[in-house]
Amino acid sequence: MAPVIKALESCAEEFESLVCVTAQHRGMLDQVLDLFEIKPDVDLNLMEDNQTLSQITARALTSLNDVLKEIKPDCVLVQGDTTTTMVGSLVAFYHGVRIGHIEAGLRTYNKKAPFPEEINRRMASVVADLHFAPTERAKQNLLMEGVDEKRIFVTGNTVIDALFIVVKRHSQPGVREKWNRYFGDEFGISFDNGRRQIVVTGHRRESFGKGFENICKALREIGHSYADVEIIYPVHLNPNVQEAVRRILENTERIHLIPPLDYEPFVYLMSKSYLILTDSGGIQEEAPSLGKPVLVIRETTERPEAVEAGTARLLGTDQNKIISETNLLLSNKETYLTMSMAHNPYGDGKASHNIIKILLEALD
Repeated sequence: MAPVIKALESCAEEFESLVCVTAQHRGMLDQVLDLFEIKPDVDLNLMEDNQTLSQITARALTSLNDVLKEIKPDCVLVQGDTTTTMVGSLVAFYHGVRIGHIEAGLRTYNKKAPFPEEINRRMASVVADLHFAPTERAKQNLLMEGVDEKRIFVTGNTVIDALFIVVKRHSQPGVREKWNRYFGDEFGISFDNGRRQIVVTGHRRESFGKGFENICKALREIGHSYADVEIIYPVHLNPNVQEAVRRILENTERIHLIPPLDYEPFVYLMSKSYLILTDSGGIQEEAPSLGKPVLVIRETTERPEAVEAGTARLLGTDQNKIISETNLLLSNKETYLTMSMAHNPYGDGKASHNIIKILLEALD
């Protein structure tokens, strides 16, 4: 959402835009607000330790109700598939306020994968008035669900806009040297040691237990097999992830288990990687823009465009499949280049400007 917020700020004569955050993930939110120099007009600060989905939903519902009752906006913009998005859409509907859903139309059609995101975004689609779909496939999903084509706009994904903003920062004098020192000093990671770095992220609830054990065992085998490969794994703080990762991978040679990274250093890490294994939705879109092949360690994906375009492969959590597909990219240069040079289907970094143009006409 950050690029949309900045684009709205640049159109102050046409729009009065207010930023409201629930802060359902306080730490993840604050570093992005700082990076993009965004100061929320309303900060509900709802995060609590060990909060359940029911608790955050209930608190967000009543708090956002008070916000909309006071501000009385003409339109509410929500993004993606978080609980905040679902609740924000519902409250806007209750107040008779038009709703614009950014990153609309992503689907797995499996309500348990990803959980709870699949239901969050589908509920937002039911009440949304303007659907900003990132791709033609997402548009077709909405059409099949009965959404009026006149209310669907294919814009590209704003996550690519955000990525390009950060990548541009990395080209400024001294920035690359700063991040090289950061990774070296904090984690003992060097990008100039002649080794290929594999970046791993994993946090999906549907993989807890056996799935994460399979992923970790596969990483351990890959690490043992290649002396010229390092694995860098920013480990999610969820105890279900931490337990399996630490038990299986801790103190394994050439595997770096590091804390979760803020957005800017993580983009830098992706840019220095050889390939990426992930269950993250956003990374499936971002990595291809950096020319990095993506192996998706999930059973389903709401981003099949990447698989169809050849920038990503869907592996699931099968240990042997993860090993074999990673080995293929590490050993077969032609396969690697085919994936790394494939066209990214998620946009050209102009999605936020496309959205603003549509809003100017729709809200006139």
